Amino acid sequence: MPKSKAKARPGATHIEAVKERFPGAVQDVNWAAENQPVMTVKADSAPVIIEYLYYQRGGWLPVMVGNDERPLINKFALYYVLSMEEEDRCMLQVRVEVPADTCEFYAVSPKVPAAVWSEREVQDMFGLHAIGIIDNRNLVLPDDWPQGMYPLRKDAMDYRYRPAPTRDIENYEFLKDTQGRETTTIPMGPMHITSDEPGHFRLYVEGEEIVDADYRMFFIHRGMEKCAEARLDYDAVSFFAERICGICGYAHSVAYVETIERAQGIEVPLRAQYIRAIMLETERLHSHLLNLGLVCHYSGFDTGFQHFFRVREKAMDLAELLTGARKTYGYNLIGGVRRDILAEQKLETLRLIGELRDDVSRLVAELISTPNFINRAKGVGVLDPKIARDYSPVGPLVRGSGFARDARWLHPFDGYKAIADRHKPITADTNDVLGRTLVRAGEVNDSFDIIEELLSAELPAGPVLNDKFDIVPGKFALGWTEAPRGEDVHWSMIGNDQKCYRWRAKASTYSNWPVLRYMFRGNTISDAALIVGSLDPCYSCTERVTIVDVTNDKEQVVTKQQLENYCRTRRHSPLDM
Repeated sequence: MPKSKAKARPGATHIEAVKERFPGAVQDVNWAAENQPVMTVKADSAPVIIEYLYYQRGGWLPVMVGNDERPLINKFALYYVLSMEEEDRCMLQVRVEVPADTCEFYAVSPKVPAAVWSEREVQDMFGLHAIGIIDNRNLVLPDDWPQGMYPLRKDAMDYRYRPAPTRDIENYEFLKDTQGRETTTIPMGPMHITSDEPGHFRLYVEGEEIVDADYRMFFIHRGMEKCAEARLDYDAVSFFAERICGICGYAHSVAYVETIERAQGIEVPLRAQYIRAIMLETERLHSHLLNLGLVCHYSGFDTGFQHFFRVREKAMDLAELLTGARKTYGYNLIGGVRRDILAEQKLETLRLIGELRDDVSRLVAELISTPNFINRAKGVGVLDPKIARDYSPVGPLVRGSGFARDARWLHPFDGYKAIADRHKPITADTNDVLGRTLVRAGEVNDSFDIIEELLSAELPAGPVLNDKFDIVPGKFALGWTEAPRGEDVHWSMIGNDQKCYRWRAKASTYSNWPVLRYMFRGNTISDAALIVGSLDPCYSCTERVTIVDVTNDKEQVVTKQQLENYCRTRRHSPLDM
C-alpha cells in the first residue's frame, strides 16, 4: 500500500508560499509551539513579505514585539505577529534581526498601517530606527524624555531613572488633515468629565462637525513589562498580569500563563482549561453589561444605565461565587488554576445565569425599542471596513464592522476548543455605535450559553493543576485570549534566572486606538464621548513604576515594606521611609 502523506504542520503552507514568492528571503524556520511558526526573513524583505501575508493570505497584525537579543546573538530582534485567519490558521511570527551597530530596520507600516504603533513603540523603548515609518512621533515616552535613554534595553547603562523635565510646555505635534477647511480646535482632556482616565484629544471642527481629530495617550504608563523582567519570577507574573486591567485582568493572566505553557510544553488538565473558559465568559458578562450601561448614559438614556448596572451586580456575584473575589481573582497558575468549581457552586452558577438571561433579555429589548437611543447611535462613529482592514482592530469594534474576528473561534484555546464547532463570531454590518452595541448584547447571550454548556454536560472530572514541569531558558511563545474588548496577545521568553527575559503584553485597546481618528470624522462634537465609549476603551491597560527624587538627584530601589508603610502613613514619598 502507498504511504500516506504526512500532515503539514500549522502554518507550513504560508511559509512555502513566501519561499516561492520571495526566493532567498527566508533565512530560518522553526515552531515556537504547535501552531506558532517563526519565520526569520531578510530585513529588506520584511515589509513586502508581511504585506503579502496580510492582504493576500488573510493575515491580521495584532502586535509586533521588540526584543533586545544582544546578550544572545549581538542583535535586536523584531517579531511581527500575524493572525492567519483563512486557510491554514495559525499565529505566524515573522522575525527580523536588527544590527546592534546601526539599530535600523525597514518599517512595515507604509505597507501595513496596523504596524505603526508597535514600530513607534520600539523606537521609544529600544532606540531602534524604523526607516520610512509613517508616523515618527513618540508614542510611549514623554515629549521631554532625554535622547539616549531606552527603558527596555538589557544593558544597564542604557536605562537610568528619569531626570528632571527638560521643558515646561507640551510640544507634542498633533496631526490634522482638514483639507483646506477653516477649523477651530476643541480640546478634550487630558482630564475630561466623560472619562475616568487621562487621554488628550484634539478635535478640529467646522461649526459642530468634526473634520479631523488626533490624540495623545500614555499619560499613565506603568512600566509593567520592565518591572516583570527585572524584579519578578516568571510564575509571579501571572498575578501581576491580572493588574493590567481592572475589568479584563483575568484575560491577561490567562494569555500570559499560556505563553509559558506553550513554550515549555506544559500540559494543562482538561478540567482547568474548561474552568478558565468559564471564568473568561464570566468576565465578559460583567464587562459587556458595564459598557451597555455606559452607552445608555452617553446617549442620555440614564434609566437604562441604572438598570444595566443593577443587573451587572449579579455577574459580579457570580465572579465572587466562583473565585472568592469580585475582581482580581488571583485564580490562575502556570499549569492550571488554584480552585475547583464545587457541586454547590455549579448549581448556584446555573441559577444565577438563568436570572441574568431573563433580566438582560428584557433590558436589551427595551434598549433597542427606544427611539431616542436608536437615533442617537445609528450612523454615529462609523468605522469603514477598509480602515478596519488596514489597522487590525479587535473585539466588538471590528465585529461591528462586519468582520468575524474572534480568537475563541478562529484560534480556539482552553475550554473553547471543545465547543468551537457550535459557535461563531457575532457580527453586525452597520459599522457604527449601534452595531457595536448589538454585538455586545448578542455576546452576553452567547456567554450564557457557553457557561451552561461547559458546566452542565461538558465539564470533565480530574485535577485542576499540573505542577510537575521544568523550565528551560530561552524558549518563547505567544498566548492569547478574546477579552471582552477584543484579542489580548502576550509574548514571553524565559531567561536563565527564572525571570522573564522579555514579556510583551498587548491589550485589546492598543489595537483599537489607531482607528479612532477616522471614526471621529464627519460626526458632531456631542458625538465624541459616545464614539470613544463605543470602543469600550481602557487607557491604563494600553499603557502598561519608577520612584525618582528629582530635587536631590536621588535614586533608590523601593522595598515592599517601604511601599506598605507609604500606603499606611501617606507620606510624601516612599523614599522618606
